[in-house]
Amino acid sequence: MECLVRWSGPSGMSFVAETGSGHLVAMDGAPDAGGRNLAARPMELVLAGTGGCAAFDVVHILKRGRHDVRGCEVRLLADRATTDPKVFTRVALHFVVSGRSLPQEAVERAVKLSHEKYCSATAMLEKTAKFELVVEVVDVL
Repeated sequence: MECLVRWSGPSGMSFVAETGSGHLVAMDGAPDAGGRNLAARPMELVLAGTGGCAAFDVVHILKRGRHDVRGCEVRLLADRATTDPKVFTRVALHFVVSGRSLPQEAVERAVKLSHEKYCSATAMLEKTAKFELVVEVVDVL
């Protein structure tokens, strides 16, 4: 896996990343750090990537188990250290998974498997952060 990150120039603190799969991601800093607030902060993207990684796993596991999953949302709340490096110290993930007749146990198992075995992002962040997992299952008609 590779990625190229380019600074947009001396007028601010914006960066554009080009991923190995050819996609572009913009990043910017807060105005008090010289940014212009034009895009997400890099650490926000770390948090978003963690949510995406975990949600991908949960949906994939449920689909492989032939469950009728129709939706998956993950709300993440994170605390950071107050001194540099300002690593994540706590990450709470609240999963809301919807589908037809989804067993609570199957969804909880998928979340647990993602967290304990498959999600690379949570495995890395777990070195500095305590994780809290909440699972909510919504039945759709």
